Amino acid sequence: EELYENHGLRRYGFHGTSHHYISKKACTYLKKKWDEFNVITLHLGNGCSMAAIKNGKSIDTTMGMTPLEGLVMGTRSGDIAPAIPFFLSNHLNMPLKEIDVLLNKKSGLKGLCQKNDIRDIIALKEKGDKKAILALNIYTYRIKKYIGAYMAILGNLDAILFTAGVGENAALIREMALENLDHLGINLDKIKNNSSPRGELSEIQRSDSKIKAIIIPTDEEREIAEQTKEVLLGDRI
Repeated sequence: EELYENHGLRRYGFHGTSHHYISKKACTYLKKKWDEFNVITLHLGNGCSMAAIKNGKSIDTTMGMTPLEGLVMGTRSGDIAPAIPFFLSNHLNMPLKEIDVLLNKKSGLKGLCQKNDIRDIIALKEKGDKKAILALNIYTYRIKKYIGAYMAILGNLDAILFTAGVGENAALIREMALENLDHLGINLDKIKNNSSPRGELSEIQRSDSKIKAIIIPTDEEREIAEQTKEVLLGDRI
């Protein structure tokens, strides 16, 4: 409580403009009431985060006080055991600055297979590279875990949304993340997923899926401009 009150330690979350933008777009597209709209949003790029939005309000996000927490990212580790930095310091004599660089700049996909561009890693996977295969399995496994966790706290779910460079363009990542989730009501249509037009809103679920899976191109600059306009006009507090 003291750290929260006196030093500002709290769960800030990141990519908020992106999560807000695509969730509003989906709500309008699906013709839902905003205050009854439940959705999981996935912003997947070199930095990655997810948000659980219940009745139009974000109630959880994978990133915490900094962007280091949560999903496996291009160079960030995401979730790790809290004791690891202590081990690195006490047993390997690593200074705190080196630990910071290790977890933020040399971990994640780069730490697993020496590459942090999903396109390069997928190309290596197709050649049978074991490290690339492992990296993609870990990357999508973490996404899948958070989907399950967020479904547990949201209850009713209208849709899962994919956005940003990887979320919009990497069909393999979307397929691996949603694979074998039929028991949760998520049925991916592989043909739609692989043929979705670039830069357009696209549904990629099967007709029998209880939950929609939608690709929505993000526009963070537009969201910032819209919110700024609301503030200037006095419509936003």
